[in-house]
Amino acid sequence: MPAPERIPSRSLTGAELVGLLTEGELTVLGQIRGASNAVLYCTVARDGEEAPCVYKPVAGEQPLWDFPDGTLAGREVAAYEISEATGWGLVPPTVLRDGPYGEGMCQLWIDAVPHDDADDADGEDGDGDDGAGEAPLLALVEDEEPGEGWKAVARAEVGEGRTALLVHADDARLRRLAVLDAVINNGDRKGGHLLPAPGGRLYGIDHGVTFNADDKLRTLLWGWAGEPLTAEAVEVVERLGAQLAPGTPLVTRLGELITEAEIEALRGRVAGLRATGRHPEPSGEWPSIPWPPV
Repeated sequence: MPAPERIPSRSLTGAELVGLLTEGELTVLGQIRGASNAVLYCTVARDGEEAPCVYKPVAGEQPLWDFPDGTLAGREVAAYEISEATGWGLVPPTVLRDGPYGEGMCQLWIDAVPHDDADDADGEDGDGDDGAGEAPLLALVEDEEPGEGWKAVARAEVGEGRTALLVHADDARLRRLAVLDAVINNGDRKGGHLLPAPGGRLYGIDHGVTFNADDKLRTLLWGWAGEPLTAEAVEVVERLGAQLAPGTPLVTRLGELITEAEIEALRGRVAGLRATGRHPEPSGEWPSIPWPPV
């Protein structure tokens, strides 16, 4: 369902938003269609403050054969906790709470900035647009190689026996998200899960299929595969390694959300990134591109 624009009644800090999402009164306004699991558009209100949010009750989750333990909601919250630990703030505030249909994930709704169609994968501005829109993050191009400012992902069939090159922007925000996805083992990073927000921020959403103990990384952000991590990313994964030591507050929190085997695998992925200092490459043992990709 299209959501009416709603924003908090004042600019709230991250901690205040988490408190509002956790303790506020949750009112269901409608269901977001097209999702394989129950996704409800809501408002959450407390002490005169109100914000839009998404509520995904555990009772509305469909079982997944390759994720037999835990819940989608728990993994969504765990992804938020890891995002916060990196300091990048790539996942909207997300909590686990009780709601009208039982326990579920509650996440701040992000009103995404629309794409500016005047910007294309060749970096050209076709009609002098004022730049109010967000430049596209993904594109299909006819060329064999990506243009300046773009990274190649894979060739894709576009019908009638034709193929095109799938590319994503060479964007620092996307690159951070690619590192986060490698850490949390995101099995479903689609284009529709990328939300440019006002002020130039970029959020990633829909993290229910993450943290598997087996390699499940499927993403449209392979453009940096095999390349060295940025100095910033190296610092982040080093710090994250320390935060994942047994008995730390982060590990205690994760223990409430995912299994011990998944936490151990998480440590292993962070250690691997620290050891190689490079973005991971597709393993070849699992489809590397999510389907559908949007």
